Formats: sequence, structure tokens, C-alpha cells
Amino acid sequence: MRKLFETITDFPGNDNAPELPGEVQPDPAARKYRSIFISDIHLGTPGCQADALLEFLRDNDSEYLYLVGDIIDGWQLRRRWYWPQAHNDVVQKLLRRVRKGCKIIYVPGNHDEFARHFVGHQFGGIDVQEEAVHVTADGRRLWVIHGDYFDAVVQHARWLAYVGDHLYDLTLRMNRHLNSLRARLGLPYWSLSAYLKDRVKKVVSYVNSFEEAVAAEARRRGHQGVLCGHIHRAEMRMIDGVLYCNDGDWVESRTALVEHADGHLEMLAWQPDREALLQNTPAPAGQAVGAIAP
Repeated sequence: MRKLFETITDFPGNDNAPELPGEVQPDPAARKYRSIFISDIHLGTPGCQADALLEFLRDNDSEYLYLVGDIIDGWQLRRRWYWPQAHNDVVQKLLRRVRKGCKIIYVPGNHDEFARHFVGHQFGGIDVQEEAVHVTADGRRLWVIHGDYFDAVVQHARWLAYVGDHLYDLTLRMNRHLNSLRARLGLPYWSLSAYLKDRVKKVVSYVNSFEEAVAAEARRRGHQGVLCGHIHRAEMRMIDGVLYCNDGDWVESRTALVEHADGHLEMLAWQPDREALLQNTPAPAGQAVGAIAP
């Protein structure tokens, strides 16, 4: 991970410096939120949709930004170094946002567990925390965690987690080829991995058990809700009186949870400009689609 930290620390800290080459320019008409929660970006992998994320960050601003784990994929980077300019631009964009007054809290996950050694420290103004508690504008306490501690495979059969990661990577490679063809045909993005997850009963059972376990622990700790990532499945629902939120990922679903000024929470599924144009959608390109509310 030394090369990665060199990339971060070499980024200039001058607030008056011009936007760096390749970085998506800020939109003066960006939507303003109180808080934005994103996770599972997996920088350092070919499956990371960094360009779409840069568009999202350009068009959506906030007072608080929570990075809820697996932001950087250390597992993949240890196997093979992959760090294109767009991934560097995401890091630069986040650091620039801090300098413009946004408070960014980084809660590492299992793929970027190396960052857990730096809990309690800051990098470029980004606070690294093991977990966090976010109080919404309407007074609700949300427990913010990545969620891997509730994954029995990660905790007790790490070798199986690595095997699953390889299989997942294979599925994503197939997915990229499939969606390249779909794009040429003018068809929207479609996730093969998400399709398989929704139709394999054991996976559905695992997801339900994961969600219930996370919500139960949040309730035990006295929180009104919990916000996590890890399983790459965007969701917002009540479980036994606790609001369970999963902000999804930026490998397949391109989703983020946002908090409005009044504390109202909303899940956004992001549609990049180029896909909106391909689909000839009547809505403005690049806007959020598929909003979910509890």
C-alpha cells in the first residue's frame, strides 16, 4: 500500500490550485445535501466505476460525507497493481472536498483493512474511524459501520472469502464485456452479479440474515438505525423497529444514501450522463434515478 499513500500525499494542498487534469469540474448547480454515504467503491480494480462516481460527486455536494468501507481494494492491489487516472481523480476529488469545508469520515472495510491501523488519525483532513455514529437533522442516531464483522465467511473462513472474491471478479469481467455490447446496442447497464444474487436462494437467505443481525446489534446499542455496506446490495427498510440502510456499491449498482436538510433519508441510484444520452431519457442527464424511501 506504500505506492497508494505516495499517491495521496503527493496531491497538492493549495486550495487555490487549479483543478487537476482529468478531474471532473464542480457543478455550480450541484444538489446540496446534509450528508452523503457511499461505500464499496473498490478503487484499484477494473470493475470500479470511477468515472460515474466523479460525475456523482460533481453534481452532489454535502456538509458530511461518509466513506463506509472498501473504498480501496487492497486485496486486488496486492495481487496486481491497477490504478488508472480516474481512480487517482477520485482521491483528489475527496481531498479537495475536505479543503472546501466538507467533513469526511472514513470507516474502513475488509478490502481496505490496512486503513484500520490508522484509526484515530487523519489523512488530508479525512478522519479515519473504526465506526461512527451520525445524528440526523431530525435527531435519529445512525450507527455507521462497514458490516464485514457480521460476515461469518470473512471472520471465520477467510480463505473462502478470497475464493469468493476471485469468483466475483470473474463475474464482473463477464459483466463488463456484456455491458459493452449492451451499450453499443443502446441498452442500459445491467448487472449479471446482482441478477444471480437475487435468484440464488442461499444468497438471498444470507443477505436477510446479515441485515437482521446488523439491525439487532444496532438496536442492542440503542441506535435508531444503522448504515452499512459490504454486501453490495442497496436497501432501506425497517427491521424490528430499527432503520436498516445499506448504501450499495460503485461496482454494480452505483448507489448512495443521502440525507436532506430536514433529516429525510433517500437512496439514489446514479445514471451517468453518457447512459442517459444513450437511452434518450427525457430527464436531465446524470440525475439520480430509482430513488428509494423507507
